[in-house]
Amino acid sequence: MSAGGEPYSEALSAAARRAAEWLESIPARHVGPAQSARDLAAAFGGPLPSRGLPAADVVEYLADKAEPGLMAMPSGRFFGWVIGGTLPAALAADWLVSAWDQNAVLRVSAPAMAAIEDAAGRWLVDLLGLPDGSDVGFVTGATMANFAGLAAARWSLLTGAGWDLERDGLFGAPRLRCLVGQERHDSVDLALRYLGLGRPAVVPSDRQGRIVPGGLDRQLSAGSGPVLVCLQAGNLHSGAFDPFIEAVGVAKAHGAWVHVDGAFGLWAAAVPELAALTAGMDLADSWASDAHKTLNVPYDCGIAVVRDAAALRSAMGVHASYLIQAADGAADPLEKVPELSRRARGVPVWAALRSLGREGVAHQVRGLVLRAGQLAEQLAALEGIEVLNEVGYTQVSLAFGDDATTRAVTAKVIEDGKVWMSGSRWQGRDVLRVSVSNWSTDADDVGTAVEAVRSAFAAVRAAG
Repeated sequence: MSAGGEPYSEALSAAARRAAEWLESIPARHVGPAQSARDLAAAFGGPLPSRGLPAADVVEYLADKAEPGLMAMPSGRFFGWVIGGTLPAALAADWLVSAWDQNAVLRVSAPAMAAIEDAAGRWLVDLLGLPDGSDVGFVTGATMANFAGLAAARWSLLTGAGWDLERDGLFGAPRLRCLVGQERHDSVDLALRYLGLGRPAVVPSDRQGRIVPGGLDRQLSAGSGPVLVCLQAGNLHSGAFDPFIEAVGVAKAHGAWVHVDGAFGLWAAAVPELAALTAGMDLADSWASDAHKTLNVPYDCGIAVVRDAAALRSAMGVHASYLIQAADGAADPLEKVPELSRRARGVPVWAALRSLGREGVAHQVRGLVLRAGQLAEQLAALEGIEVLNEVGYTQVSLAFGDDATTRAVTAKVIEDGKVWMSGSRWQGRDVLRVSVSNWSTDADDVGTAVEAVRSAFAAVRAAG
């Protein structure tokens, strides 16, 4: 029974049935939503009713009315932004997390959650070849993973400069120089802004979006004081990886803390034949990723990894008399993330890793790279379609002559609905960007995608 006396079973049964119907509809459904948020406002808005509905009726209403506004993001035909699907074990584990309803911040109050997240963190560090003993925090997504890693960097660098950040705040503190590549993701800038570190200095990138080590060296040599360098594993448009061996070497020669934004690219380290992409990445000090992308766990789940556990815990931790610490003095989960209350995000990560194993993770990432390569090869073979990037990971950027044609093709692909691919702008050109992020994307989905792009381009040219 629920606290109000209403059985849980009826609502949960309704939710399970409607969730199954949704998942079963995905292979054949139009990928894009049929209605906009404005269209749906009346169904969910208006004055709050005086009387409530039974829980099962709420579930049925919610499923009925939301359905036209749902994007088929779990589909193997969804190639938009960098959004993965959800592995069955991870989805089921996430349902358990909701049912258990544990506040996963203290070892004493939620010991199972702490033990599971500890194990998941150790598995991740080992799987990705990161330094033993690195601390792992489970946050909402890659933006907050960047935030946590960069917060640890801020604490460490200012402490090293003799500044007590906790006592004195940022006013009057030594200025931290922050350097980023020209094609870093905007979430890095956002995290720096949240941390009060201001706009970073920009280092030139090459044609694939990789930071230029020589340019980094020149900018580092032009200043002094504590410095933070942000590198990238997986460029949003090209999938390219910064040259870590050279770039980290340059940064370390200048005493910098090195942070790696690897929202979807960090997982390349799990695949032996992709070792060249991530070589030297383990020499950095902190790393950020989003488990919903390449690993395919449910939203929301970011991963922050920091080599210096003391720096992360000092930057994120809080201590109070009512927060009971474990007798063995082990760190609580709340010391690794910005939140004092949160769900056990690490549980679906543990479930995904346990269901796949080391070989399964490598196979999954390898499959995403394979499908991206197939898409690029088949589309490049069609007259008038350009693949603008070197396809070595999971991203493909396409152009169709001039920008107007590319925008029209993008709109036509979305309108058609057999697949979803998002438009963007890269290297001075409008592009149709393809991100292969879903574990279920197969050869048939690739064929559907190639035909959808071909037919959209043909329709635009015929109308032109």
